[in-house]
Amino acid sequence: MSTPDHTKKVTSETPPLRRPGLVLAFLSMAGFMTFLDVSIVNVALPTIEDDLNVPSTYLPYIVTTYGMMLGGFLLLCGRLADYFGRRLMLQVGLIVFALTSLTAGLAQDALMLIISRGVQGLGAAFIATAALSLLRNSFAEGAERNRALGVWGALSGIAAVAGVTLGGLLTDGPGWAWVFFINVPIGLGGALAAPFILRESRSTEQRRSFDVTGGVVLTAGLVLLIFSLGQTVDDQDVDPVLLYGGFAAAALLLLAFLVIESRSSSPLVPLGIFRRPMLRSANIVALLLLGNTVTLFFFASLFMQQVLEYSPIRTGLAYLPLAVLTAVGAGIASNVVTRVAAKPVLLVGLTLTTIGMLLLWRLPADGSYLIDILPAFVVTGLGLGLSFVPLQISAFAGTTERESGLAAGLINTSQEVGGALGLAVAAAISFRNVSELTSAAAGDPDLIRAARVTVFHEAFLIGVGFLVVAFLVTLILLPFKRTSEQTDVSTPVA
Repeated sequence: MSTPDHTKKVTSETPPLRRPGLVLAFLSMAGFMTFLDVSIVNVALPTIEDDLNVPSTYLPYIVTTYGMMLGGFLLLCGRLADYFGRRLMLQVGLIVFALTSLTAGLAQDALMLIISRGVQGLGAAFIATAALSLLRNSFAEGAERNRALGVWGALSGIAAVAGVTLGGLLTDGPGWAWVFFINVPIGLGGALAAPFILRESRSTEQRRSFDVTGGVVLTAGLVLLIFSLGQTVDDQDVDPVLLYGGFAAAALLLLAFLVIESRSSSPLVPLGIFRRPMLRSANIVALLLLGNTVTLFFFASLFMQQVLEYSPIRTGLAYLPLAVLTAVGAGIASNVVTRVAAKPVLLVGLTLTTIGMLLLWRLPADGSYLIDILPAFVVTGLGLGLSFVPLQISAFAGTTERESGLAAGLINTSQEVGGALGLAVAAAISFRNVSELTSAAAGDPDLIRAARVTVFHEAFLIGVGFLVVAFLVTLILLPFKRTSEQTDVSTPVA
């Protein structure tokens, strides 16, 4: 079905880039910063708890509020970037991100820190979608764009690992506040430099109306869903009416969003875009892969600190090989996918990641880093690097210039929602017997440690389950096509 005639052309064909390397570096830096802050605070949480007298039941919200706002606003921010200018929205996001990082570092209590993290997540949503959309439109489809997306995919994967490493170094160094302060000069400097590096870019079709209702309903539904999932990993007693009521309300809002979009003449998300098998499959796999990845970082960090008794800085440094191998795997993938289809590369990456998670599943309570942890991190890092790149390329395959913000919002939303959902599911299942196990330990340190090992092993096995499903989705649903054979970009989506 053709799109109704309610738009007008405003731009012509994009001229070639004069400084593609600088453009790629700038956009990658912006994206890296937002994904870094998903994980950088994790290792610092015990120190923040002591310094600010934060109740232990509030600690999860320092992490989840950022992801909740980032995931909830991604699609709306992507469409705003498409129609009001991607560079402008990138600058807005960088400024908001920098200022709220400053207030987070200056926080004197839990409330100020949690509110700052929430608004910081909103700024990150503008940055992530605008930067990825600008990257997509700055490089021609094919080998050139694949290499650029390869760099982006590598850095988005490395950022999660680097966040844990850097968080440990800063917490044991200048202090936990520098986990946030480090963003301030980068964000403000990036906002000032953007006009000198990037061309303004927006959709070639400007809508006379904008689906504000759909955007608000979708964002409210996703925020409520992720908030309700966060309640399931809290160790306090949760009111079942509030918990299940939250899930029910989120389901109703998301259902209402589908109804609104199906009836809107200018939808926020043209539902027809999901008819494209590459995009649809990539987003499903992203949900599952990031569900495993966030589960990995959360529980591996706890295992090293609570079972192996590593310090924050030692825990952070332990992730360095994983980060390096993720970069190596992404570099390999970005070169290979220019010659073969994304599907086999993704299958190999998922297989290696699964092997690494199985090694963690067998990690003993008295495990050695060199013998037990390092091999698992090497295999997992290589697998993640090989997975992130073809996943990003598949998510954009066949999309038009005017849909790039939508595609960027979808893949990033899938990653953020997948991470929150995966951790919530893994924690809810693995922690279900934790009270019984710790009670049986009767204060015996060895028995308490054994109980923790049981919980963490189960969480790693749940991560394996996510990866197995992702492998099957890729094997069965993802088309086996090279970039030049992707869906015709003229195919209408609404």
